[in-house]
Amino acid sequence: MNTDARLIAFERLLNIMDDLRQQCPWDQKQTNETLRQLTIEETYELSDAILKNDPKLIKEELGDLLLHIVFYAKIGSEKESFDITSIINTLCDKLVFRHPHIYAKTSDHKELVEVTSEEDVKKNWEKLKLKEGRKSILEGVPSSMPAMNKAYRIQEKVKQVGFEWETKEEVWGKFEEEINELKEAIHTNEHIEEELGDVFFSLINYARFIQIDPDAALEKCNNKFINRFNYIERKAKQLNKNLSEMTLAEMDSYWNEAKLDEKNTK
Repeated sequence: MNTDARLIAFERLLNIMDDLRQQCPWDQKQTNETLRQLTIEETYELSDAILKNDPKLIKEELGDLLLHIVFYAKIGSEKESFDITSIINTLCDKLVFRHPHIYAKTSDHKELVEVTSEEDVKKNWEKLKLKEGRKSILEGVPSSMPAMNKAYRIQEKVKQVGFEWETKEEVWGKFEEEINELKEAIHTNEHIEEELGDVFFSLINYARFIQIDPDAALEKCNNKFINRFNYIERKAKQLNKNLSEMTLAEMDSYWNEAKLDEKNTK
């Protein structure tokens, strides 16, 4: 009988976690609370690796996140509140329940649910969440999620129950409407922050409608800005100048050089 390499690797990780918790002073001190911020950092590192499209780095960062999951499970088992087995079984039960189009005639699903598209799956997913006891479609959106990601998730969720524009032109029209309201707020010096928030929300909605991840788009823009500004800094160093000694026109000239260099290297 062939031994499943996945099970061997996972058991090895669990055994190493046991060793670390028993023998390493740092690992012994960790709690859910001390690990929380580290887990957030690891998630962002995975996000960076994905944006870089670096398979080797993605694999490494996924391993780091898996370590954190196993770590939380170990702490849970010590407190006798949960363990890795209950975590996995709870996940499996949830996946089976939320995929009635695959797992028909289980104890919770008497009939096979017909789906013809990804959107059908998403809509059914949200209905099943409500059956699990959630009182609102939006209940599952984490309160601590970054605002841009939260806006995107809110829009995705309400879409599943039909609260959605029909065309991208309608969405763009809403964006232009919000821009005009922001201009009026600036003119009257009232409700500027609120109207700016509405502009961001509507633009994120448009990005979603044209299937662009706004967070990824902004991060690529951030990196592009950093690269171009670094070019200006290198030029200033070559000229033995401080940036504060350069005129805006000089910096803008080098900025355009950096843009041209980007086009030539693509």
